[in-house]
Formats: sequence, C-alpha cells, structure tokens
Amino acid sequence: MSAALAAGQPAAPVEADEDQPRPQKSQAAFRTISEVADELDVAQHVLRFWESKFPQVRPLKRGGGRRYYRPEDIELLRQIRSLLYEEGYTIRGAQKLLRAKRAKPGTREPAEAKAPAPALPLPSARRPAPARANELKRELQDLRDGLAEALDLLRQARAGLDA
Repeated sequence: MSAALAAGQPAAPVEADEDQPRPQKSQAAFRTISEVADELDVAQHVLRFWESKFPQVRPLKRGGGRRYYRPEDIELLRQIRSLLYEEGYTIRGAQKLLRAKRAKPGTREPAEAKAPAPALPLPSARRPAPARANELKRELQDLRDGLAEALDLLRQARAGLDA
C-alpha cells in the first residue's frame, strides 16, 4: 500500500502520456465499437445502422449492450464501407452482392451484382457516394445541355414550317 493511501490521502491521478501510442491489440483481438468506428472512419451510429441492414454483421454483445467486434466482423464492415462509400452501391445493392458472395463462397461475383447503382433514384435507394454524386451531376448537366440544344433545333424547325 502506498504512503498516500495509508495516510488516508487520495493517490495522485495517473496521467496518460499523450505522446505514447496505445499498445497495439493483436489482429485476433475483439474490438469495441469506438475502436472499429475509428479504424473505418465512420460514426458509431453508422455501424449500429449497418448491423440492422446487414444480418451478417453480428458483434458479441455483453452486459449493458456493449458490442465487441470479431476480426471477421471488422473485415465485413470494411467491405460494406467500400461498397457504399467508394463504389457507390446502395444499401440494397450491397446486400444483394454480399448475399451472392455468401451463397457461393469462393466463386466470382455475378456480373449483374457488379453493375453500379442505377442512375435514376429509386424509392429504396440511398444517396450515392460523393464521388458518384458528382459524376451523376455532370452527366445530368450534359443531358440537360443536349436537351436544350434539341429544343432550340425543334423551335427553329417549327419557325421554318410556320413561315
């Protein structure tokens, strides 16, 4: 027992050295939701939402509802993040792709599952990833410009017929 505790005085708080990195966990170690959120650069509520949409993600839940993610859960979440944020899939498209992979392990992805999300928004579609949104915006602007040119040509043709 320390002299401070024996004298009835509280021990001095141990301050964490912010310059010292935390010791790395083993690759096989389970991770908390905050660790996984930091690793994948997504908010914790996003991980909880993905759990509700992707039944394959099944972290262990301990007392108080604390979640502990297995390495295979983290890898699956990494794939989901890539599909949604980098490849522009909708939630539904990512679900179909992951179901197809699970149904046929070790086989290549079906060609139709690899197709990008539809250009027209469907009621069930989520917002596209920012890079995909910018690409769609450019395509729509080009389409609008082409339609404006076609409308001008039609107006000129009509004026020629009316004259």
